Amino acid sequence: MATYEKGFELLRACRAEGARVLLLTTEKLRDAAWPRDVIDEVYVMPDLYDATAVVNAVSYLARTEPIDRISPLDEFDMEMAATLREHLRMYGMGETAVRFFRDKLAMRKRARATGMRVPEFTALHHHPAVESFFDRVSGPWILKPRTQASAIGLKKFEEREALWPLLEALGDKQSHHLLEQFVPGDVFHVDSIVANGVVVFAEVHRYGETPFRVMHGGGIFSTATVDRASPESRALRAMNEDVARGLGMTSGVMHTEFIRAHEDREFYFLETAARVGGAYIAETVEAATGVNLWREWARVEIAAAKGEQYELPVARQGYAGVLLSLARQAAPDTSAYDDMEIVMRVKKDHHAGLIVAADDPTRVTALLQSYMERFHTDFYASMPAPDKATN
Repeated sequence: MATYEKGFELLRACRAEGARVLLLTTEKLRDAAWPRDVIDEVYVMPDLYDATAVVNAVSYLARTEPIDRISPLDEFDMEMAATLREHLRMYGMGETAVRFFRDKLAMRKRARATGMRVPEFTALHHHPAVESFFDRVSGPWILKPRTQASAIGLKKFEEREALWPLLEALGDKQSHHLLEQFVPGDVFHVDSIVANGVVVFAEVHRYGETPFRVMHGGGIFSTATVDRASPESRALRAMNEDVARGLGMTSGVMHTEFIRAHEDREFYFLETAARVGGAYIAETVEAATGVNLWREWARVEIAAAKGEQYELPVARQGYAGVLLSLARQAAPDTSAYDDMEIVMRVKKDHHAGLIVAADDPTRVTALLQSYMERFHTDFYASMPAPDKATN
């Protein structure tokens, strides 16, 4: 299932593993550049958010097509995939399980219940409880949609009175948000593969600027592999295993974010998703290790469907980083950046981006830092943060 144009390597890997591949996408993406040589059939619908229509359509398809696995290629497809699994009684996350990887309130409550540190938060169902939250938790605070991705739709504010106009504007949608203490700090992400309930691969990266600041304050996105011998890397790998176990991940991939607070230097769980990270994170992980997260996600699913043991390929122990910016130019020219460590140049309208790889993490960091200032001069553009995701 795909409401966004992505996951090509997963489709290719499914075919390479001998699967029959069916793609369910939207009318808008009918003519997208899907790898049609590995897709047996393409089915389109006006959208994939109308549960009744999608359940009816896939149930009709299942009359003649044996469907063994459903893979949502984007985070926004996860709930519909879970609904289909429940209806067809299929293997994989159902509607309750997927909540812990889509609903920020659900994942925070479960994480706290299993002993993980999380920033202070509250639901918005009961307004007296919100007032009590303000009484005991100092600001600033941040209002978050429970099921958006990345930093989309976040509202930061300094005065408690500022919340009520925001909630009034949300109307009946306010219960679909949560309120959280804004914790300044450095944000890390762990991208991992889970097979049979065990984390078999995990790479730790640190964002240059936090995704919130890049999206809402303007800036250039970057992330780089953390030194594997560092205390940060060891601690976050262990915490990522706690997340997988505590939230009930059995098989697939995870993109999990943690923050190290400036005030107490402790790590806090922020959020997780059962998907491949965006913003060329998968390509960065592959540049460092040779492991393609899309491909291995497919291999995990196919192995489970066949009743076989998944085997992770041998991973390199290199390091990589990505720098990505909106660009003033429709087709930015990055040819003036010619260091030998550059392994990929982003080819996307109005985007400039480079992925670098090296054996030394300090070399990766130095390159990204040197490119940052040049990108501001050569390419950088900004636009207002979106209130919702668009494809």
